[in-house]
Parts: sequence; C-alpha cells; structure tokens
Amino acid sequence: MRVRLLSLFIALALFPLAAAAQDAPAQADEAAQDAAPAADDDPDALDAGAAKVPLEEIRRYVTVFNAIRQAYVDPVDDHKLMSAAVRGLLFDLDPHSAYMEKADAEQFDEQTRGSYDGVGVELQQMPDGTLRVVAPLDDSPAERAGLRSGDRIIAIDGKLLRAGQSDSSAPLRGKAGSKVVVKVVRGEAGEPFDLTLVRDTIRATSVRSKLLEPGFGYVRISSFQASTAADFAKQVDALQKDAPLRGLVLDLRSNPGGLLVGAVQIADELLDKGGIVSTRGRESIGNSRFDATPGDRLHGAPVVALVDAGSASAAEVLAGALHDNKRARVVGSRTFGKGSVQTLLPLDNGDSIKLTTARYYTPSGHSIQALGIEPDVVLHPDGAQRRPAPISEAELPGHLAAEPGAMEGDNAGEVLPGRKPIDAALLELKKMAGVAVDAPKPAAAKAQ
Repeated sequence: MRVRLLSLFIALALFPLAAAAQDAPAQADEAAQDAAPAADDDPDALDAGAAKVPLEEIRRYVTVFNAIRQAYVDPVDDHKLMSAAVRGLLFDLDPHSAYMEKADAEQFDEQTRGSYDGVGVELQQMPDGTLRVVAPLDDSPAERAGLRSGDRIIAIDGKLLRAGQSDSSAPLRGKAGSKVVVKVVRGEAGEPFDLTLVRDTIRATSVRSKLLEPGFGYVRISSFQASTAADFAKQVDALQKDAPLRGLVLDLRSNPGGLLVGAVQIADELLDKGGIVSTRGRESIGNSRFDATPGDRLHGAPVVALVDAGSASAAEVLAGALHDNKRARVVGSRTFGKGSVQTLLPLDNGDSIKLTTARYYTPSGHSIQALGIEPDVVLHPDGAQRRPAPISEAELPGHLAAEPGAMEGDNAGEVLPGRKPIDAALLELKKMAGVAVDAPKPAAAKAQ
C-alpha cells in the first residue's frame, strides 16, 4: 500500500510561515511603516493585510521584550528570552503542541526507531509541569518499577517539576544502568511516594505473538514504530504457518500510539476494502484519507481488538478502522481519546516545534478527539471497587475540544492489566468463530 507522508507534506507547507515569523519582532517597525495607508489606498486591502500580520500585538511584544532587556534586575540573554517567548506561543494551545530543543527532537526521533536510553514510558506534560503517565512500555524500567497509566510524576531526583519547563521529562533520560528516583501521586487523593528506576537502553519490541489455543492467535502491539507493521505481518504468518487461524486477539491495551503509518499499514493487512482513517485541518494540505487495498492476511477470520484507557492515538485509529468496517469487535474499556495530528516543524537553529495541525476521523466520520473509541463489550479491572483518577484526553487541562455537538462528559475508561482481559477477549473471539462456549458453572451448594 502506498502511504502518503502526511507529516512531511504539512511540514513543508507550514515551515516557510514559521521561518518568516522568526523575523517578525525585529521587523515590526518596518512592517508598521509598510502597512501605513497612502491617501488613495483601498481600505479593504488594508484590512486584509492587517488580518495576516497582527502588528499591534507584535509592537506590544517588542515593547515587553525591550523592557526586560533594559530593566530586568539581572541581565537576560537574548536567545534565552526569545526561546521563552516561542515556548509561550505554544504553551496554551493544547497539551500536545510544544517547543522541542535539538536534543529533545533527536530523542523524539529515536523513540520512533525503537532504541534509546531512558526508562521506557509515554508521558504527557501537564500545564503545571508535572508528568502524567499515559502508559509504560512493556518490560521497561518504568513497568518493572511499578509505574501505571494515570500516575502523576511530581518530582524527579528530589526536584519538584514546575510550569514553564520546555521538557520536564528530560531528567528521566540518561546513561543505561544509572538510577533515577521519581515521586509519584496515584489516584485523586493519593499520598506521594518514591519509585527508583534503573535506566536502560530501550529496544522496544513493539510486536509479540503466541497461540492462545489451537487455531486462536494472540498479537500484542505495545507501540507503533517504523518496523511495527512488517513485524506484525511476519508474526501473523508464523502463527498460521501450519494451519490458517480461526481468529485473532489484537491486544492494544496501554499502547500510547506512535507512527500513524504503522497503524494504517496494519489495518490494511486486515481489511480487504474500505476506509482506514482521514485527517482534517485548517490547511487543505492537512486533509487526507487512507483506504485499504485488496488482500486480507487472515482471510476473513474474526478479530477482537482489546483496548483500555491507555490505548491512544494510532492505537485508537487502528481499533476504529477495524470496528467501523465491521472487521473486528472491540472489547475492553473506552480508549484515551487522543485524536489529533502533530507535525514536527524544524527551525533554523536545530530546534523544532511540535504543532497540532489536524484531527483524526474513523471511517464512519467519528472524531476520536476527547471521546475515544467505545468498546462493543465493556470490561472492568478485576476486583476494582471504584475507578481511580480518570485517564483520558478530556481530563487534560487545555485539551483540544471534541467537535461541536459531541458530549465529552465523564467518558474516561479504565486500565485493564493482567491476563483476565485476554481470556475475556478469547471468549468473545470464539463466539464470533462459531465455537460452542460452555457457560460458567454455578458454585456447588455447601453440604448441610
């Protein structure tokens, strides 16, 4: 399947605008003079030009910038001041738009390739600087130490996280074998506690597989990286080397997402036709649609997609595509609801900005943003008396709102760890495959 490089196209379209904007403060006075109307200027043309360049706001920025340079109690480096201003432009947009220094952008790129030094956890930086755990990677230092989806990291190595930091998670990265201590809050009113993590070289194996029973396969996808789709195809073929599968459990629990292209390609492996996902943004270049091509690697065998509150972004795209095409039944809990597209725009100094440029839509036209994917069969954590702090995009301060008319409400799902959700998914898969399933036997009555 030929997949268009949407992010690259958007970056190429928007980068000239970003580059031009960098010179705006220095040119404010010149721009103001250029915009001054001559006696015979067209007023409508002037209004149109003013709408493109907010000269009054730029003048205000230059005034504040110069006031800080001249009168702040201590000298402030121009580069540091300008970097802070650029971060401020992105700070209040949404939780996923951010300024990334060169090292952070390189780390971001390394994670998509699946190899980097750190603790192996997908995090969301909150406006107050603390870090919300979206999901720890499978068998990572974070998972082994006991970090869970929904936990909030408030301090690293004794230093409280605060608002305004460009990347609060930077101290978690470091040489493999070194230790880092995080202070964690669990639940709405939980007491802070410390966890010690030993950094490691994270070589995330994003796809694992096995046979649950003869004829019924299981594939776990922990994230979407550059090689995920190819690994998925190989492992599905290996599962049915001796005989075609009668059904497949696709485990997407606590999968924080990753590269969209991986989710699109895996959906194409399981679909013979139909839409997969579409994106819509303000710029027409951000509007795109991905469709399946003929060929189903499972030859129509039923699929159950297992999801939970930690399933986000590309994982939701895949679950939504299979569900809307009636190719899979979704089992588990409502997903995270991260339905926005981020584009990485490089700057001339080596830094980058990560900017939200579009929303994802499932084939039926459903927007994932702040709503998530609602399962066909709802599961709950084993033995849970009440739901902990809600884990969803809709709970993030400043999140991109759901589309008009959609009710966000209290739609947060739950995290579903352990083996029991897999057993429940297998039971559902057998029903879909027409296999007789024994009803649970009632407990024997006690002897009188």
